[in-house]
This record gives sequence, structure tokens and C-alpha cells, in this order.
Amino acid sequence: MSLKILKSVSVVGSMTLLSRISGLTRDVIFANILGDQSVADVFFVAFRIPNFFRRIFGEGAFSAAFVPVFTQYRLQHSRTEVNRFVELMIGRFGLLLLAVTLAGVVFAPILVLLVAGGFSDEPEKYRTAVAASRITFPYIFFISLVALSAGLLNTCGRFAAPSATPILMNLCLVSAALLLVPQMHSSPIALSIGVLVAGLVQLLFQLPYLRKERLSVRPRWLRRSGDDQASGAVSKVFRLMVPAIFGVSVAQINVIVNTLLASFLVTGSISWLYYSDRLMEFPVGVFGLALSTVILPHLSRIYSEHSQIRFSRTLDWAARWVVLVCLPCTVGLVVLAEAMVSTIFFHGNFTQTGVRMTALSLMAFSLGLTAIVLVKVFAAGFYARQNTRTPVNVGMISMGLNILFSLILVLPYQHVGLALATSLSALFNAAMLYFLLCRQTGFTLHRGWTGFLLRSVGASAVMGLFLWWFVGGAEIWIG
Repeated sequence: MSLKILKSVSVVGSMTLLSRISGLTRDVIFANILGDQSVADVFFVAFRIPNFFRRIFGEGAFSAAFVPVFTQYRLQHSRTEVNRFVELMIGRFGLLLLAVTLAGVVFAPILVLLVAGGFSDEPEKYRTAVAASRITFPYIFFISLVALSAGLLNTCGRFAAPSATPILMNLCLVSAALLLVPQMHSSPIALSIGVLVAGLVQLLFQLPYLRKERLSVRPRWLRRSGDDQASGAVSKVFRLMVPAIFGVSVAQINVIVNTLLASFLVTGSISWLYYSDRLMEFPVGVFGLALSTVILPHLSRIYSEHSQIRFSRTLDWAARWVVLVCLPCTVGLVVLAEAMVSTIFFHGNFTQTGVRMTALSLMAFSLGLTAIVLVKVFAAGFYARQNTRTPVNVGMISMGLNILFSLILVLPYQHVGLALATSLSALFNAAMLYFLLCRQTGFTLHRGWTGFLLRSVGASAVMGLFLWWFVGGAEIWIG
């Protein structure tokens, strides 16, 4: 089973790696065109708002609630019953998304103030952010349906297509940056159009793969004769989504709080946090997201088969992989922070000050890398058991700590303090989830962890010393 999971992780990781490389290319182009100044801050705020709701209604809460229910339903019912469930799920979820999208477009001025209150002192900056947000908001509708189709495909064992889909997003944004930005007066508006188009393109890309699995994609809202079980399963997904929404909101509210506080700091703070977060998210996406995506349907299937030993062993296996991969990633990001930022982003309108500030926040973000990925793995252990409440409760406490740490650290350390607050709250989140997972599910770490940790830390330290010795001063890389 471990080899099968590892093979699936490698497939998802490979596709995600391509996606992250294309995303890195996108960010390099953004850094060239937008730089790290006012225009960049406006677009990143406009893009942050739909991403906030995407994580809540799409990839995060919906996947956590939908995948375990669909996995169980698929094992216990005929294909006809499964398609009835899928049709009702698409129809009713689509109606919810349409309502959220329309509300977002109408209340965009208020949302921009909530996310970046510091923009209120600059009317032109604020108006542009509102206009860009209204264009990007329908992206939520499309990308959340993409998350639904990805959940269907992942449960059917098809991981490559859903993992490759974000590449299309990056290609659309690169095209908008190169083709629309030179032709339009406002760069944020041009890029927002690219975001909207990207959502539609990603949804259309996944439809043929759903047809290959003989899954019906016709949306239905009303119940017909014989739909009782399918309708009950759809209702169960929405019931599980409610606490999951709060859980995912916690992580996203942390991001929003950081953006809000950064909007009151010097111009460029939002951009520095964005670029450093993108570099830190590279290993999180390539490995952490791949691992959590693959392990959730596997854990759901194991739990449905009532195999506690395999359930515990699978989580232990995943936790070891997190430590093995993420510890050296953390060391590498800290030691090479300024070299990476200057090499990747120091072009065009990106400033030398931006290099230094982005590198500092990257170091702070990186300290929480292992904890962030462990949270994804441990949360999957609860979601597979259809328990969405426990991760929510832990997440809410973590959110409170993140806000407290942010308020304490933002004045002395500016945007770096915000990044450090995120890492500290992630460490608490991972520790609490592990403790509760052990207490509620009987999960235990298997033998050999002490020696494994010592070897991992020792190898990472040797690598870090080697990199530090040979990397040279920051002025070399900037030059």
C-alpha cells in the first residue's frame, strides 16, 4: 500500500512541480512588470480575495467534506446511483457558488476595505483594487467546480489531470501579462481578466476526463424518484462542509490579517509577503499538497474497511516523509533566501530593497514549513473519519494565536513579524492535531522515530553548513 501511495504522490508531485515551475515563471514576469510597489500591491489584494473564497468553498472545505463521502458512496452503490449523486452535487453546489459570486461582485468595495484597509487613504489605489476584484470574483465559481471535478477524479484514482490543471492558470496569467498589460491602461485590470479566463479554461480541461470515468456532469437541482439516497449523501456533504468552512477559513483569515496589517506598512510590504510566500509554497505544493491529496482518499477507504492498524501505519508513513523532505527544504530556504530571491525576482521593476525584504520574510515563513505540511497530513486523518470539527476547533485557536503574534511582532519586525507569526501558529496547530489524533483515534508513531529524527536533523545541518560555506555574500547574487 505504501508503494502504491508513493507512486500516486510521485505522479501528483511531478504534475505539481510543473505547475509550480510555471507559477514561478508567472511570478518572475509579475516581478518584472509590476515590481514590488503600489501596482503590485493592488493586484495581489484583488487576487487574494477570490483566492480566500476559493480555499473556503473549493479546494479546502469542499474537498475535505466531499472526498470521504464520495469514496464511501462509490464503494456501496451502483454506477447509476453514483451518477445521481454527482448530478445533484454539481447542481446544488453550483447554485451556492453562484450566490457567493454575485454577493462578492456587489460587495467588493467592502471586501477590499476588510482585506486592505490601508488603501482607503489612497482613493485611486482603492478604486482600482475594487474594479479588479469585481473582475476576478467569478473565478471562484469556476475554480470551485474544478475542485469538485478534481475530487471525483482523485477518488477514481486519476491524479495526473487534476494536478496538471493549475498549469493552465499560470499560462493564462502569463499570456495576460505579456499580451494584455502592454495594451491596457491598468495592469491590475489586465491581469484580473487573465484570472477570470483561467478559471473557465481549467474547468473545460477537466470535463473530458470525467467523461472517461463515465461520470455524469449534468447539473440537477431538484430530486426525482429514486434520488433519496443520493440527496441524503449530498446533504451530508454540505453538513460536513459547515465546520470545514470554519476550519479552512481559519488559515485563510490568517492570510487576510497579514494582508490587512501589511497594507498599513510601507508600500511594497504586501508584495514582499506575496513573493516570499510563493517561494515557501513551492515545496508545500510540490510535496505537501501532493501527499495530502493522495492520502485522503486512501485513508477514507481504509477507514471504511475498519482497519485501524493500516490507518495508523499510513499516517506514520506520511509523517516520516514530511520530516524527511521538509527539514532540508527549511534549511535550504533559510540559507539560500537572499540568493534565491535576487536570482529569481531581481529584474525589471523589482528593487534591491525588495530583494532584502522578501528574503527576510522568506526565512521567517520557512521556519513553519514542516509544521504546515504536517497540519495537512494530520487533518487528513480527521477528514477521512468524516470528523471536520476537531481540525476546526484547533484551527480557531491557532488563528487567535496568529493574530496575537502578528499584533505583537508587526511593530518591531514589520512584515517579517507577520511571516514569523504564521510559522509560530502553524507549529502550535500541528502539535495540537497530533495530540488529538493520538487521543481520539489511537494513532501512535511506530518504533525508530528518535533515530530517524536524529539522522534527518544531522543530515540537514550538514547540508546547511555546506550551503552557507559556499553560497557567498548577498552582493554577489545581486550583482
